[in-house]
Amino acid sequence: MSMDLGGGKGGVKSDINVTPLVDVMLVLLIIMMLITPMLNQGVSVRLPEATNSVDKPTTQDNTVVAISKDGSVYLNAKPIAEAELPTKINEALENKKEKTVFINADEEAAYSAIMTTMDQLRQAGVEDIGLITVHKRTSAGGQ
Repeated sequence: MSMDLGGGKGGVKSDINVTPLVDVMLVLLIIMMLITPMLNQGVSVRLPEATNSVDKPTTQDNTVVAISKDGSVYLNAKPIAEAELPTKINEALENKKEKTVFINADEEAAYSAIMTTMDQLRQAGVEDIGLITVHKRTSAGGQ
């Protein structure tokens, strides 16, 4: 067993060493795996619970209006003034095939804030509005 150091008889060795490349790619993969869940987080709200809810797949193409418990309005996780909502919604839905807007409201948000947001969405021409909830946990006793 001998090791060729590239000197002496053969001259320059021109093989590509892929080990550092693989190491860098694995590090990048791990970084992406850690960061990707944080990108979809959006605005932190405590959603109301509902027994009869249907799961809607969350994708990057969804338009989401979030309402925090203090009444702040966010469009796709970016804070906006309440008066700007109709124009910003029109801009966001301009090139989209699906014109559905999902409302992600905190369970402690005022009912009037949610209704005002829905009125502004209707004013902007949005016909399909979805309210996002979480599944209600039932006790083991089957209540």
